[in-house]
Amino acid sequence: MERIFCTLAGLFALVFTAIAAPAVAQEDRQVPSGSEPYVYEVDQLNPGLAAPGEPLELDTPQALLESFFAAAEAGEWERAATALDMTNLSPRQQGMQAENLAAMMYEIANRSIAITWADLPDRPDAVDTAASNKNPMAGAERRHITLAYLKLDRRSVPVSIARLQEPGGEPVWMFSRQSVGNLPELYERFGPTDFELSLPNTLRQQAFWTLAWWEVIAIPLVLLLAFLAAILTYKAIGAGKKRCDEDSMGGRILRAVQMPVTLLALAGSFAIMRNVLFTFSGPVEDLLGPLQLTLIVIAIGAIIVTVVEAMLDLATDRNASKIEKPENEQSRDFYTQASAIRRLIIVLVMVAGIGIVLVQSNITQTLGFSLLAGAGVLGLVLAFAARKVLGDIMASMQIAFAKTARIGDAVYYEDQWCYVEKIGFTHLRLRTWDDRRVMAPVAEFVGSSFENWTKQEPALIMRIPVYLDHRADVEALRKKLMSFVEDADDIIKKEEAKLEVIDHTPQAMVARACLWAKDPKVGWTMHCRVREFLLKTATQMDAAAGNEPAPAFMPREREVRIDEAMGRQQD
Repeated sequence: MERIFCTLAGLFALVFTAIAAPAVAQEDRQVPSGSEPYVYEVDQLNPGLAAPGEPLELDTPQALLESFFAAAEAGEWERAATALDMTNLSPRQQGMQAENLAAMMYEIANRSIAITWADLPDRPDAVDTAASNKNPMAGAERRHITLAYLKLDRRSVPVSIARLQEPGGEPVWMFSRQSVGNLPELYERFGPTDFELSLPNTLRQQAFWTLAWWEVIAIPLVLLLAFLAAILTYKAIGAGKKRCDEDSMGGRILRAVQMPVTLLALAGSFAIMRNVLFTFSGPVEDLLGPLQLTLIVIAIGAIIVTVVEAMLDLATDRNASKIEKPENEQSRDFYTQASAIRRLIIVLVMVAGIGIVLVQSNITQTLGFSLLAGAGVLGLVLAFAARKVLGDIMASMQIAFAKTARIGDAVYYEDQWCYVEKIGFTHLRLRTWDDRRVMAPVAEFVGSSFENWTKQEPALIMRIPVYLDHRADVEALRKKLMSFVEDADDIIKKEEAKLEVIDHTPQAMVARACLWAKDPKVGWTMHCRVREFLLKTATQMDAAAGNEPAPAFMPREREVRIDEAMGRQQD
């Protein structure tokens, strides 16, 4: 009985715990309601400052920035300095450096930070009322907000504001002491250059948007100089190409890198002038920085890819006749694998370039792509756009590694005899026997049937059909052919040579000679020579046969029609 009672008591306790647990957890998740604000407590705020005039409005993040910018633009630097938390400085240093630090902060905030005023809270507790309920910070008070990250040489430095309170005082929002401590280093990197400081005051006044007058003039001027540098680079490489043989290594490399190096000269000269002479304002910097980096990465990647392509193409072209020879199967394997490695290098360069641009430029934040990326829309768009390209890349890699067609192989594709010259990402370049170039899409080439005449061994049977009269003596013609085969050096496996009647039509019977050739190139020449011999021999035997109805070799349909036509004319 006691055991039963204990068991029931245990079950009751478990049920009670299960019912009470959600309520307790819910109670724990609630933000405690109290009169104490969510702040950083400090002993004293800027005791070394005695700013004249009306104090700044620092009760909300938006009010902080608005009043700071208003005081700075009015030239009231000592008053604007009250928005900076200078706790790390002694009272004496605060008084001495206040104006200078305020001017630095204004230059950094005005020139290098794109402030989205609509997203800046205008509440003392900085609660984001527009945040989704899925956001973990939705409805929560904040005492620290990061405005932007500015990249220095080896690290990214945040520029942030914080909510502070000294004993007995009201909570205020100020630029954080860490941001104030980083101001000298940030100003050296993002502040105006010596050239800008030497400009007249009128040119440094704001024109429109966030652009100063000197920026309105400098941007097109810098672009013009960059284009001039690109044109000079293009002409210099063009002059170098003329001095080199087109088929030499130097000539091919210069021809391949002319456009990428020109693009690099354009982006590089623009970057040098932008970093040495000018430092543009925040929104302009956010646009030009990623664009400049993208162009430089594209140019460097294109240089690497084009140089590799030029070297491999040169090696392939110089050895094309050797690669096509039957005994050079290992060379065909080598150049095909080298082509596949080249495509892997291209893919790796592309992926590395995209990664560098995304990491270094922080493009998902500066250009507002984070919303699209978060929703998955950007990924879907890129996946759809890259679907065909990725399919072609995989198809070309499949050809290279499966070796269904190697560089130098003889293939029969769409009723044309061709040699594989190049296997690219999207197309195969095929050279026909008469030196035409067939560009076969990779996807179609892989998805259709084709004959590879050099896959296992280059030797192949050449089939030569001829049309004979139904009364022709095939055995006599066969003996003539066998005698021809015995004396021919380009025919192998002579014992397997044969002449057979394979079909007949109302006009003629079809005989076919089957002969072995050591490779397709020799086989084609032999094919033409044997056909010529058969037609010549049949014609000679036909002429020696005399009048009808003696054995005839050549079909008579055309001769009969001529005779009939001549008879009608005489009548």
